[in-house]
Amino acid sequence: MSLGASKKERVLVICPGRGTYTASELGYLNRFRPEMNELIHEVDQYRAQYGLPTITELDNARTYAASTHATAEHAPALIATCALADFRSLDLEKTEVVAITGNSMGWYIALAASGALNSKAAFHLISTMGKLTGGSGLGGQLIYPCFDEEWRHDSEKEMLVNCAMDEVNAQADGARVYNSIFLGAFRVIAGNDNGIRALMKKLPSLEGRYPMKLVNHTAFHTPLMEEASHQAFKILGSRNLFAKPRIPLIDGEGHIWQPYSTDLDQLEGYTLGRQVVAPYDFTLALKTAIREFAPAKLVLLGPGSNLGGSVGQTLVDMKWRGITSKTRFTDLQNTSPYLVSLGRSEQRGSV
Repeated sequence: MSLGASKKERVLVICPGRGTYTASELGYLNRFRPEMNELIHEVDQYRAQYGLPTITELDNARTYAASTHATAEHAPALIATCALADFRSLDLEKTEVVAITGNSMGWYIALAASGALNSKAAFHLISTMGKLTGGSGLGGQLIYPCFDEEWRHDSEKEMLVNCAMDEVNAQADGARVYNSIFLGAFRVIAGNDNGIRALMKKLPSLEGRYPMKLVNHTAFHTPLMEEASHQAFKILGSRNLFAKPRIPLIDGEGHIWQPYSTDLDQLEGYTLGRQVVAPYDFTLALKTAIREFAPAKLVLLGPGSNLGGSVGQTLVDMKWRGITSKTRFTDLQNTSPYLVSLGRSEQRGSV
């Protein structure tokens, strides 16, 4: 390693999932990443050939409309374009990306950022999976906190969620719920419509917000997506979409995909198969990445920064660098930030 390379700051890049392009993010690319016109143009061309509104049109809309911007047809492409624009903006003269991970849909973005997918293949994958896993009749998701006011794991709340899920699944009306995403100290539960309705009633109300049903989300990462996975293999499988990553990837099972040893058939199998129908453990992915690669900083790509809390909760659970509470995490973020959220204007230029 050269002397110049040794001075670079080691960072772990974290890619966002669904639900991060909200009204406050409207115009994100135009405001913060206008220099990424090559990437934006490439995505616009891809979408135009399928008769879809371009990312430029969506991002530059005068007003935000959840019925447009938050749908499975448009939200994933918007989020991915913003995130990849942020990734390409990193100053590689002073930053060394040692690994990349992501939450849920963020896995697809991580594949693109690592070089395991080129831009065209990435947006083809994102668009196809958005269509296959979105829409009516595919259930929904809710989120519920399992932590105390200092972000420490609360085993009683965890047990309460598990018992409520068991009760719902024991009903005779065909209601089904499943673990979908482990998100820091949050639990994301997915299921069919009967299951989600029943679980919403069974879980005690917290903070006047939870249980929170996630808008325009379906039963991601559950057996209810088996047909979507089957169709994904038919449409995308054996198309040579994947390449070996240039940067190590950590998936939703905590597995590390290394640049030189990645088996492309296995990578395709995981991406189109297991992670579609089985729980995505973002918490495990993050813990593995931090322990194995020891980054100096964590960089959360935009748009938005709503993964920041889940990252903080994970650090509290790990007791990483003496972070044992929300208060300690917040204090460190105010003085010497370990987590850099590119979706926040005050942190955008620090890497």
